Amino acid sequence: MHDGPPLFTQVDISAGTIAQAGPTGTGDAAETNRLLRDLVTLQHKQCELLTELLGQVSLQQRQRMAELKAWKEANPELATSCRRAAESLSKVHTEFLSSLAQEAADNAEDFSDSDYALGEFIDRYGPRLAHFNGVLQLFAQLGAPLPQSGPASDG
Repeated sequence: MHDGPPLFTQVDISAGTIAQAGPTGTGDAAETNRLLRDLVTLQHKQCELLTELLGQVSLQQRQRMAELKAWKEANPELATSCRRAAESLSKVHTEFLSSLAQEAADNAEDFSDSDYALGEFIDRYGPRLAHFNGVLQLFAQLGAPLPQSGPASDG
């Protein structure tokens, strides 16, 4: 068996138990208040940790955006080429996904009946789709327009 506390307990809800609950009720209320204070303290610590985590993530995000902005400013022609490539490949990607979805729909019954057929489908299209997604994401990220940092006030 297990050595922990019992999973089920009995609670007497008869009228006689109300009179008995009076003297011990104060101790129970004090314990409840202590537990609630502990809970609030833990929630404050959790909020502090989440705030720190958010600060770290946003710092990394700002650093990444600054690096990307510097790269785009140093390579404007390449950034433009990446944007055009992403737009063109996006159309090819859509067609590829459409044919892939159609083949999956046509062979769904075979996939559920045969692990071999499903494995063959995944082996055939999985790596190509993963690489295609990676290339498309890279072009899209490198070719995305620079975010505007606010209205310019020079003049």
